[in-house]
Amino acid sequence: MLNVGLTGGIACGKSTVAQMFVRQGGHLIDFDKLAHEVQEPGQPAWHDIVNCFGSEILQPDRKIDRNKLAAVVFNHSEKLRKLNDLVHPHVFKEWLARLETIKTQNPHAIIFADVPLLFEVRMQHLFDLTILVIIEPEEQICRLMARNAVCREDAELRLNCQMPIREKVLLADVVIDNQCTIHETEKKVAEVWRNLLEREKNKRN
Repeated sequence: MLNVGLTGGIACGKSTVAQMFVRQGGHLIDFDKLAHEVQEPGQPAWHDIVNCFGSEILQPDRKIDRNKLAAVVFNHSEKLRKLNDLVHPHVFKEWLARLETIKTQNPHAIIFADVPLLFEVRMQHLFDLTILVIIEPEEQICRLMARNAVCREDAELRLNCQMPIREKVLLADVVIDNQCTIHETEKKVAEVWRNLLEREKNKRN
């Protein structure tokens, strides 16, 4: 088994690249989806978040209103750190369980963990290697404004909550520049995939 951490700045196209690896034969564990699942009403993380931030962040159906919660934490680094501290242990536990399930079914699997804040929370030591998807910061802002229908100020604020992409480049084992056509990115992914297959094979020896 090869355990790969996949990350990238916001709006860099990381999810698109992740699906390209799935089509090559990789297994994907999406940390954003795990985070959503552990925050469902009644789940342990849900109780922790409501106790910390109050019931005003809830929708009428008792689900957490992610926009309200984002508005609370993105303007305050301490509150964002607190939210991460509440959610991450539950996500981590679920990730380990899914890793074990995939490994049992396929001992030679290449498993990608899609982790938006991989370097921010210093998780790189948990993986055999890390892959970083990048585009230029100005392009990130433009894509984020278009994707989330937010103003430039809000887009810049969200970008500034993450580690600068150039700092991430220094920490990553593999960098995929996604500021190109889909076809060109697919060629890059296919090349990385071939290298990952070789790494997994060598790991067995």
